Amino acid sequence: MYGIIRKILFSIQPEEVHHLVMKWLNRAYSVGVSRQLLKKQFVVKHSSLERTLWGITFPNPVGLAAGFDKDAKYSDALACLGFGFIEIGTVTPRPQPGNPAPRLFRLPADQALINRMGFNNEGAAAAAARLRKRKEKIVIGGNIGKNKDTANEDAVKDYEASFRALYDVVDYFVVNVSSPNTPGLRALQDKEPLMHILNSLQVLNKQLGTGKPILLKIAPDLTDDQLNDIIDIVNTTGIQGIVATNTTIDRSGLKTPKDEVEKLGAGGLSGKPVRQRATEVISYIHKHSNGKIPIIAVGGIFTAADAREKLDAGASLVQVYTGFIYEGPAIAANICKGLLS
Repeated sequence: MYGIIRKILFSIQPEEVHHLVMKWLNRAYSVGVSRQLLKKQFVVKHSSLERTLWGITFPNPVGLAAGFDKDAKYSDALACLGFGFIEIGTVTPRPQPGNPAPRLFRLPADQALINRMGFNNEGAAAAAARLRKRKEKIVIGGNIGKNKDTANEDAVKDYEASFRALYDVVDYFVVNVSSPNTPGLRALQDKEPLMHILNSLQVLNKQLGTGKPILLKIAPDLTDDQLNDIIDIVNTTGIQGIVATNTTIDRSGLKTPKDEVEKLGAGGLSGKPVRQRATEVISYIHKHSNGKIPIIAVGGIFTAADAREKLDAGASLVQVYTGFIYEGPAIAANICKGLLS
């Protein structure tokens, strides 16, 4: 059924159809009967699906990755689709429009997306205000980044500002220094600047309360030496985990013709082409940290088999994004059912 609907949706520009579909979902959520029908159709509950990390109980291990609900506009409605948690953002301290459109592209032959959104969002204060009004009880992560016009040497101020704004309304934080769509951002993955950001957030974390889990989102394009640095940074700063991985700048092995891909321009590639590398990164971190670093897996997860692959590699939780676009609203339910079988 969704295959037919997808053909119609894929005839519309990706960013346009995203906003259209999410408005429909919000309208459905606003009506009590349809809200209950959504939950009945898509929410799968079973005690064996529950996961507890950092003192937080996740009703199931399948989350929605950052980038889908950037401004926390749809978290209540999305909660009805059976996700165990939702990560909002990436949020920056000040609103920013992101990169010029078109900036989101489908590669159906590869079951992939290319995006160069550029942290388009309405700012941390707006997201926090919405989360204070949410009705559904669902675990919320806050993915934070820096504004495009903030110099890297001042980046820590942006991360601190968003951290403060979201502190009371999210359950955990993710520090995003790995998007390829903000110029110079990935330089913050280098050991010295990253240590500075994470240590500063840890200090602020203690000042603001009992402390929220802080995770680091990393790129799939890191070398083994860089991954070793990441493991050392996590251990030294005492942050609580890693999200692996973000989108890739690699274009090798695609089924889509090279000239078509080149016409789309720069951006991060997500979906099936990232699956293997994301699993390799997860496995490497898990092995070389002796399993002591909790990992949220993201990258090419479409089915229960994909999720199980990530969990077997050492992840504790998984997130979907591109798989959601291609598989439709039943993706979380289908993965959960598959994990139960």
